[in-house]
Amino acid sequence: MLCNADRSTVGREKPRPYDRFHKPQRMNQEQQRQQELRDGKADWHRFGPYVSDRQWGTVREDYSADAQPWTYTTHDMARSYAYRWGEDAIGGICDDKQMLCLAPAFWNGQDAILKERLFGLAGPEGNHGEDVKELYYYLDNTPTHSYMRMLYKYPQHAFPYDWLVTENARRGRDKPEFELIDTLIFKENRYFDIFLEYAKAGPDDLLLQITVHNRGDQPAPLHVLPQLWLRNTWAWGPDHYKPELRAPETGSVAIDHASLPALELYYEQAEGQLAELLFCDNETNARRLFDSENPNKYCKDGINDYLLHGRKQAVNPARRGSKAAVHYQLQVPAGGSCTVRLRLAASGLATPFADFAQILEQRQQEADAYYHDLQQGVDNADARNVQRQALAGMLWSKQFYYYDVAEWLRGDPALPAPPASRLHGRNCNWKHLNNADIISMPDKWEYPWYAAWDLAFHCLPLAMVDADFAKNQLRLLCRDWYMAPNGQLPAYEWKLDDVNPPVHAYATWRVYKIDQKQRGGQGDTAFLESVFHRLLLNFTWWVNRKDRNNRNVFEGGFLGLDNIGVFDRSAPLPTGGYIEQADGTAWMAMFALNMMRIALELSRTNPVYQDLASKFFEHFLYIAYAMTNVGEQPIDMWDDEDGFYYDVLNTPEHGRFPLRVRSMVGLIPLFAVEVLDLGTLQDVPHFVSRLNWFLDNRPELAKLVSRWQEPGQGQRHLLSLLRGHRMKLLLRRMLDEAEFLSEHGIRSLSRYHRLHPFVFEREDDVSAQVSYEPAESTTSLFGGNSNWRGPVWMPTNFMIVESLQRFYHYYGPEFKVEYPTGSGKYCTIIEISQALSDRLIQLFLRDENGQRACFGPNQQLQTDPHFRDHLLFHEYFNGDNGAGLGATHQTGWTGLVAKLIQPRDNC
Repeated sequence: MLCNADRSTVGREKPRPYDRFHKPQRMNQEQQRQQELRDGKADWHRFGPYVSDRQWGTVREDYSADAQPWTYTTHDMARSYAYRWGEDAIGGICDDKQMLCLAPAFWNGQDAILKERLFGLAGPEGNHGEDVKELYYYLDNTPTHSYMRMLYKYPQHAFPYDWLVTENARRGRDKPEFELIDTLIFKENRYFDIFLEYAKAGPDDLLLQITVHNRGDQPAPLHVLPQLWLRNTWAWGPDHYKPELRAPETGSVAIDHASLPALELYYEQAEGQLAELLFCDNETNARRLFDSENPNKYCKDGINDYLLHGRKQAVNPARRGSKAAVHYQLQVPAGGSCTVRLRLAASGLATPFADFAQILEQRQQEADAYYHDLQQGVDNADARNVQRQALAGMLWSKQFYYYDVAEWLRGDPALPAPPASRLHGRNCNWKHLNNADIISMPDKWEYPWYAAWDLAFHCLPLAMVDADFAKNQLRLLCRDWYMAPNGQLPAYEWKLDDVNPPVHAYATWRVYKIDQKQRGGQGDTAFLESVFHRLLLNFTWWVNRKDRNNRNVFEGGFLGLDNIGVFDRSAPLPTGGYIEQADGTAWMAMFALNMMRIALELSRTNPVYQDLASKFFEHFLYIAYAMTNVGEQPIDMWDDEDGFYYDVLNTPEHGRFPLRVRSMVGLIPLFAVEVLDLGTLQDVPHFVSRLNWFLDNRPELAKLVSRWQEPGQGQRHLLSLLRGHRMKLLLRRMLDEAEFLSEHGIRSLSRYHRLHPFVFEREDDVSAQVSYEPAESTTSLFGGNSNWRGPVWMPTNFMIVESLQRFYHYYGPEFKVEYPTGSGKYCTIIEISQALSDRLIQLFLRDENGQRACFGPNQQLQTDPHFRDHLLFHEYFNGDNGAGLGATHQTGWTGLVAKLIQPRDNC
């Protein structure tokens, strides 16, 4: 330890080797490690940032009779409760089976509990749902996790747990969330900046450096407790094998685990004192939680009780157990720093810290070199910082995810049986689902579980840095132990049966193309083919389950857009009947085109795929026809007078009528677009022959798509739901600053509804309203913790940007649209796409006044040198001013901004 006065998966899914079609002439050190991983020479992914930020309050840990995970395990219980399915920590790392975990804990001498995990509000506690109430930042990471860096801001005053709970409970949904920084606890700089740095000397040789900066003007004490623990795999039965941590004579903690190599955690002694080793067991404190007898004397919260309450009997004097801490007592100088160093490596190292500084510096330099090569052509230093932190957050957001539904439903042999109602309750139809893999999470605190459409978007920026991992993620969700036998993809843990938009084929194609470019033009067709075959099942599930009347009009449910509609679209309607969804139908049109494009690519080496390409082309045409002709008495989803698509409500008493809400629902038809060039068509004569016959003999279908018979720019052909006239009308709405266009992207609901709310009323007293809400939602629909009634969302904006690029490939520079609407300025579609991309990037970049829109009005975030360059990647953004909202930590898809920050020719 040094103190200074200066002021400055994995799991089942292993990386799959592929033939070396292309190797860059010069690979940097990080790329060489990735190559070693592909070749099976070194498992650089064995250890990584795979520990969740929150395990309490999850469905996996819920064994209640009333299916209320927020109350079954709480933050207050977490320090005493041995988890069944995973672990949580602050900046923790573990192996890819999560047998061994390493993470720091802290105590400022004021708090009532040891700071072992991040605090936040349970869903029912927040005025806008669940919300983490901490400040932490993922600053750097490399694809093999050879170097990782994050920052945790820890107050020197007592952490305001009660204030955060009571103030958010007092506020209604019409008020913003009350955050940690709103308590002004950082105002006088009485806090610690704690930087965690991990570096790998080898796949099983990890360095951890904890650097604590005192930002205040007075010396301050801090207890730093790097903790090593074993996930409890023995308390549930039938496997009772219990591994152990123990203290040998040297300055280390030895690890005895049959599933791990012989490892020790080495620690440096503090200046002038011996670091104290503390041991307990990763076992539930039944006496504290349930007022029953403890089968184990030294419980999970033993280190907490020893340090904060002086209970010496809470830790094992024999210095052995399944949880251990190295206890440092620091006195951090005013404006200065202290450093703690540890190393997890093979047993028997004589001088584990002799080369520590050299290795850490070398990995830092290699990370810099890696991103220097990746960011060639990105000249703006601020943009490079944004992109690097976005990618760092994507890589930090990997998590070991363990959930065996059949075992969860029936309970464990060593514990009391769950209530009988459980067998017919949540997720009971997913008994095949058995997940134990490293998976990309939307947000490891707020959403510490995968979501099908989130994960698809994650894979695009992930493919920029680790295409193998991205491909494995897409392949993983299609495995038999994920995908249902009927072809449905699991939506998310809270309700696996729910329906996310079908974007898996889109992401598969995009990742394939990104990877193909990185590999010098050689595509990984084995990956493409494997996912395509599984998605055939998923497409069939959609057709069989979500097309109620077999008319190519799809319902889908809420489709990930939460409260965007008049009603909860995943629940029975209060009016009776059902909704024919413009977005659900458009998503399926896009799905069909994505599958067609993949089939055409596969037909380059296997002509049989031309038949499947024809099948999906015809599916697309039938869907396009259905969107214009709904029912025997046609009621368009498209309204030519409004220039917009609307959902159609079908009720028993009143028939069909459109729900005239101008929302993202009506813009999603833009996503169903594909351009085929002459070269592609020359390679698939059977496909072209079938298309020509079909279009000649189905003129009512052919006329609904954009001029297949008329070649466009560069002898290209366009397949789209929107002909030029309709597209111009739709873009006129979308690019109107009084409606969808904000300074920071496309709003999810037209601003028109601020003064003109959509009101649904019927004589049977069924009524509902949709109003423009640019920030947090004021409705309880979906818990109120996300909002699609006005804010800017990155994934749908990203797809708008990419869709406009594809439209441009057909229409070329002659086709122009007024941008913004009413400005008198006309731009090409590619210019509009680039302008929208710039608006999204500007959410994070400093403007001419040095302000970042995502920070909102908070001047400490905007101007303080210890805050202003550390970024949060929020779930969504205020539709009026761009301030970040919702989940704060890299909600996977907001990492898409990294893909937007590229030289123009790489967009």
